[in-house]
Amino acid sequence: MTKTEVLKNHCKELNLTALAAHLDAVIAEAEKKQISYLELIKILMEKEINHRQEKDQEKRTKQARLPLCYNLDLYDFSFPNGLEKKQFNQLRELKWLEQMFNLVLMGPSGTGKTYLAAGLCFDAIDKGYRAYFKNMDELIRILKMKDITRTAAAEYKRITRAHLLVIDDIMMFPVTEQDAVAFFNLINELHDKTSLIITTNKSPKEWADVLKDTVLTTALLDRILYRCEIIKLTGKSYRMENRKTIFDNNKKLS
Repeated sequence: MTKTEVLKNHCKELNLTALAAHLDAVIAEAEKKQISYLELIKILMEKEINHRQEKDQEKRTKQARLPLCYNLDLYDFSFPNGLEKKQFNQLRELKWLEQMFNLVLMGPSGTGKTYLAAGLCFDAIDKGYRAYFKNMDELIRILKMKDITRTAAAEYKRITRAHLLVIDDIMMFPVTEQDAVAFFNLINELHDKTSLIITTNKSPKEWADVLKDTVLTTALLDRILYRCEIIKLTGKSYRMENRKTIFDNNKKLS
Protein backbone atom coordinates (compact mmCIF):
# COMPACT_ATOMS: atom_id res chain seq x y z
CA MET A 1 0.00 0.00 0.00
CA THR A 2 1.41 3.40 -1.03
CA LYS A 3 1.67 6.35 1.32
CA THR A 4 -1.07 8.12 -0.62
CA GLU A 5 -3.39 5.15 -0.14
CA VAL A 6 -2.59 5.13 3.58
CA LEU A 7 -3.44 8.84 3.77
CA LYS A 8 -6.73 8.22 1.96
CA ASN A 9 -7.64 5.51 4.46
CA HIS A 10 -6.83 7.88 7.31
CA CYS A 11 -9.07 10.52 5.67
CA LYS A 12 -11.94 8.05 5.47
CA GLU A 13 -11.54 7.08 9.12
CA LEU A 14 -11.60 10.77 10.07
CA ASN A 15 -14.52 11.46 7.69
CA LEU A 16 -12.43 13.88 5.62
CA THR A 17 -14.19 12.99 2.38
CA ALA A 18 -13.28 16.08 0.34
CA LEU A 19 -9.65 15.88 1.39
CA ALA A 20 -9.47 12.25 0.26
CA ALA A 21 -11.17 13.04 -3.05
CA HIS A 22 -8.75 15.86 -3.91
CA LEU A 23 -5.58 14.32 -2.48
CA ASP A 24 -4.09 13.00 -5.75
CA ALA A 25 -4.77 16.16 -7.74
CA VAL A 26 -3.49 18.51 -5.03
CA ILE A 27 -0.31 16.48 -4.46
CA ALA A 28 0.36 16.37 -8.21
CA GLU A 29 -0.12 20.14 -8.45
CA ALA A 30 2.11 20.67 -5.40
CA GLU A 31 4.91 18.60 -6.93
CA LYS A 32 4.58 20.47 -10.22
CA LYS A 33 4.69 23.93 -8.61
CA GLN A 34 7.04 22.87 -5.77
CA ILE A 35 4.91 24.48 -3.10
CA SER A 36 5.78 24.20 0.59
CA TYR A 37 4.39 21.59 2.98
CA LEU A 38 2.49 24.29 4.85
CA GLU A 39 0.89 25.53 1.63
CA LEU A 40 -0.06 21.96 0.71
CA ILE A 41 -1.72 21.41 4.09
CA LYS A 42 -3.50 24.77 3.75
CA ILE A 43 -4.92 23.85 0.32
CA LEU A 44 -6.12 20.44 1.52
CA MET A 45 -7.74 21.91 4.63
CA GLU A 46 -9.51 24.56 2.54
CA LYS A 47 -10.89 21.85 0.24
CA GLU A 48 -12.39 20.07 3.23
CA ILE A 49 -13.71 23.25 4.84
CA ASN A 50 -15.37 24.43 1.60
CA HIS A 51 -16.93 20.99 1.09
CA ARG A 52 -18.37 20.96 4.61
CA GLN A 53 -19.72 24.49 4.25
CA GLU A 54 -21.44 23.53 0.99
CA LYS A 55 -22.96 20.41 2.55
CA ASP A 56 -24.09 22.38 5.58
CA GLN A 57 -25.76 25.00 3.37
CA GLU A 58 -27.48 22.27 1.34
CA LYS A 59 -28.79 20.74 4.57
CA ARG A 60 -30.03 24.06 5.95
CA THR A 61 -31.68 24.95 2.63
CA LYS A 62 -33.47 21.59 2.55
CA GLN A 63 -34.64 21.96 6.15
CA ALA A 64 -35.92 25.49 5.46
CA ARG A 65 -38.63 24.05 3.16
CA LEU A 66 -38.59 27.02 0.81
CA PRO A 67 -41.22 27.41 -1.90
CA LEU A 68 -40.17 26.97 -5.53
CA CYS A 69 -39.47 30.65 -6.20
CA TYR A 70 -36.88 32.23 -3.91
CA ASN A 71 -34.04 33.54 -6.08
CA LEU A 72 -34.11 37.30 -5.53
CA ASP A 73 -31.46 37.78 -8.23
CA LEU A 74 -34.39 37.28 -10.63
CA TYR A 75 -36.65 39.85 -8.93
CA ASP A 76 -38.80 41.67 -11.51
CA PHE A 77 -38.52 45.41 -10.86
CA SER A 78 -40.64 46.17 -13.93
CA PHE A 79 -43.68 45.05 -11.93
CA PRO A 80 -44.56 47.87 -9.50
CA ASN A 81 -45.53 46.85 -5.97
CA GLY A 82 -44.40 49.85 -3.94
CA LEU A 83 -40.99 48.43 -2.97
CA GLU A 84 -38.12 50.63 -4.17
CA LYS A 85 -34.92 49.06 -5.44
CA LYS A 86 -32.91 50.82 -2.71
CA GLN A 87 -35.16 49.31 -0.03
CA PHE A 88 -34.92 45.91 -1.71
CA ASN A 89 -31.11 46.02 -1.67
CA GLN A 90 -31.07 47.14 1.95
CA LEU A 91 -33.28 44.20 2.91
CA ARG A 92 -30.88 41.80 1.17
CA GLU A 93 -27.96 43.16 3.17
CA LEU A 94 -29.64 41.53 6.22
CA LYS A 95 -28.55 44.22 8.66
CA TRP A 96 -32.07 44.06 10.09
CA LEU A 97 -31.41 40.40 10.92
CA GLU A 98 -28.14 41.26 12.64
CA GLN A 99 -30.07 43.83 14.70
CA MET A 100 -32.81 41.30 15.63
CA PHE A 101 -35.51 43.20 13.73
CA ASN A 102 -38.73 41.66 12.44
CA LEU A 103 -40.31 42.32 9.04
CA VAL A 104 -44.02 42.40 8.30
CA LEU A 105 -44.76 42.19 4.56
CA MET A 106 -48.34 43.34 4.15
CA GLY A 107 -50.44 43.64 1.01
CA PRO A 108 -52.93 42.04 -1.36
CA SER A 109 -52.45 38.57 -2.81
CA GLY A 110 -49.95 38.38 -5.68
CA THR A 111 -47.85 41.44 -4.81
CA GLY A 112 -44.71 39.42 -4.05
CA LYS A 113 -44.88 38.95 -0.28
CA THR A 114 -44.12 35.22 -0.27
CA TYR A 115 -41.45 35.49 -2.97
CA LEU A 116 -39.67 38.28 -1.11
CA ALA A 117 -39.91 36.47 2.25
CA ALA A 118 -38.61 33.20 0.77
CA GLY A 119 -35.79 35.02 -0.99
CA LEU A 120 -34.66 36.79 2.18
CA CYS A 121 -34.86 33.45 3.98
CA PHE A 122 -32.52 31.91 1.41
CA ASP A 123 -30.17 34.91 1.58
CA ALA A 124 -29.95 34.34 5.34
CA ILE A 125 -29.18 30.65 4.83
CA ASP A 126 -26.55 31.57 2.24
CA LYS A 127 -24.83 33.76 4.87
CA GLY A 128 -24.77 30.97 7.44
CA TYR A 129 -27.95 31.66 9.42
CA ARG A 130 -30.42 28.99 10.50
CA ALA A 131 -33.67 30.00 8.83
CA TYR A 132 -36.99 28.27 8.21
CA PHE A 133 -40.02 28.96 6.06
CA LYS A 134 -43.47 27.91 7.36
CA ASN A 135 -46.98 28.94 6.45
CA MET A 136 -49.41 29.58 9.30
CA ASP A 137 -51.29 26.30 8.86
CA GLU A 138 -48.09 24.27 8.90
CA LEU A 139 -46.85 26.07 12.00
CA ILE A 140 -50.13 25.43 13.84
CA ARG A 141 -49.89 21.74 12.91
CA ILE A 142 -46.37 21.54 14.36
CA LEU A 143 -47.54 23.21 17.58
CA LYS A 144 -50.40 20.73 17.86
CA MET A 145 -48.23 17.66 17.24
CA LYS A 146 -44.93 18.57 18.92
CA ASP A 147 -45.78 16.57 22.05
CA ILE A 148 -47.13 13.64 20.03
CA THR A 149 -44.75 12.86 17.17
CA ARG A 150 -40.96 12.92 16.94
CA THR A 151 -41.06 14.64 13.56
CA ALA A 152 -43.08 17.58 14.90
CA ALA A 153 -40.94 17.71 18.04
CA ALA A 154 -37.79 17.92 15.91
CA GLU A 155 -39.33 20.65 13.73
CA TYR A 156 -40.34 22.63 16.80
CA LYS A 157 -36.86 22.30 18.28
CA ARG A 158 -35.27 23.60 15.07
CA ILE A 159 -37.67 26.54 14.99
CA THR A 160 -36.86 27.57 18.57
CA ARG A 161 -33.15 27.54 17.71
CA ALA A 162 -33.53 29.49 14.47
CA HIS A 163 -32.02 32.87 13.71
CA LEU A 164 -34.93 33.60 11.37
CA LEU A 165 -38.45 32.23 11.01
CA VAL A 166 -40.70 33.12 8.09
CA ILE A 167 -44.43 32.80 8.79
CA ASP A 168 -46.33 32.98 5.51
CA ASP A 169 -50.01 33.94 5.21
CA ILE A 170 -50.46 34.72 8.89
CA MET A 171 -54.06 35.26 10.03
CA MET A 172 -55.53 34.28 6.67
CA PHE A 173 -57.88 31.76 8.29
CA PRO A 174 -59.54 31.71 11.73
CA VAL A 175 -57.77 29.71 14.44
CA THR A 176 -59.13 28.08 17.55
CA GLU A 177 -58.57 29.60 20.99
CA GLN A 178 -56.19 26.76 21.89
CA ASP A 179 -54.18 27.22 18.70
CA ALA A 180 -54.05 30.98 19.25
CA VAL A 181 -52.59 30.49 22.74
CA ALA A 182 -50.03 27.98 21.43
CA PHE A 183 -49.02 30.42 18.67
CA PHE A 184 -48.63 33.26 21.17
CA ASN A 185 -46.45 31.05 23.40
CA LEU A 186 -44.18 30.31 20.44
CA ILE A 187 -43.84 33.99 19.51
CA ASN A 188 -43.18 34.79 23.16
CA GLU A 189 -40.43 32.17 23.29
CA LEU A 190 -38.83 33.48 20.10
CA HIS A 191 -39.04 37.12 21.23
CA ASP A 192 -35.60 38.80 21.28
CA LYS A 193 -33.96 35.52 20.13
CA THR A 194 -35.27 34.98 16.62
CA SER A 195 -36.15 37.45 13.89
CA LEU A 196 -39.46 37.00 12.10
CA ILE A 197 -40.64 37.68 8.58
CA ILE A 198 -44.42 37.71 8.49
CA THR A 199 -46.51 37.91 5.34
CA THR A 200 -50.16 38.89 5.62
CA ASN A 201 -53.00 40.37 3.62
CA LYS A 202 -54.54 41.78 6.80
CA SER A 203 -53.46 44.78 8.81
CA PRO A 204 -52.38 44.07 12.41
CA LYS A 205 -55.64 45.68 13.61
CA GLU A 206 -57.58 42.97 11.76
CA TRP A 207 -55.74 40.15 13.52
CA ALA A 208 -58.07 40.45 16.51
CA ASP A 209 -60.96 39.40 14.26
CA VAL A 210 -59.11 36.20 13.39
CA LEU A 211 -57.93 35.40 16.91
CA LYS A 212 -61.21 36.55 18.51
CA ASP A 213 -59.25 37.73 21.54
CA THR A 214 -58.30 41.41 21.81
CA VAL A 215 -56.02 40.92 24.83
CA LEU A 216 -54.10 38.07 23.22
CA THR A 217 -53.80 39.98 19.95
CA THR A 218 -52.46 43.05 21.76
CA ALA A 219 -49.84 40.96 23.56
CA LEU A 220 -48.88 39.22 20.31
CA LEU A 221 -48.50 42.47 18.40
CA ASP A 222 -46.53 43.98 21.27
CA ARG A 223 -43.84 41.32 20.78
CA ILE A 224 -43.85 41.32 17.00
CA LEU A 225 -43.94 45.09 16.45
CA TYR A 226 -41.53 46.05 19.27
CA ARG A 227 -38.55 46.05 16.87
CA CYS A 228 -40.13 45.77 13.46
CA GLU A 229 -40.31 47.22 9.96
CA ILE A 230 -43.73 47.10 8.26
CA ILE A 231 -43.47 47.01 4.47
CA LYS A 232 -46.70 47.63 2.59
CA LEU A 233 -46.76 46.10 -0.88
CA THR A 234 -49.34 47.40 -3.34
CA GLY A 235 -50.58 46.91 -6.87
CA LYS A 236 -52.18 44.19 -8.95
CA SER A 237 -51.45 40.47 -8.69
CA TYR A 238 -48.26 39.50 -10.52
CA ARG A 239 -49.65 35.99 -11.06
CA MET A 240 -52.86 37.26 -12.66
CA GLU A 241 -51.01 39.78 -14.82
CA ASN A 242 -48.64 37.03 -16.03
CA ARG A 243 -51.12 34.19 -16.15
CA LYS A 244 -50.02 31.28 -18.39
CA THR A 245 -52.03 29.74 -21.20
CA ILE A 246 -52.02 26.32 -22.86
CA PHE A 247 -52.89 27.81 -26.26
CA ASP A 248 -50.37 28.69 -28.99
CA ASN A 249 -52.10 31.94 -29.90
CA ASN A 250 -51.44 33.28 -26.37
CA LYS A 251 -55.05 34.31 -25.92
CA LYS A 252 -56.07 34.03 -22.28
CA LEU A 253 -59.43 32.91 -21.05
CA SER A 254 -61.67 35.77 -20.04
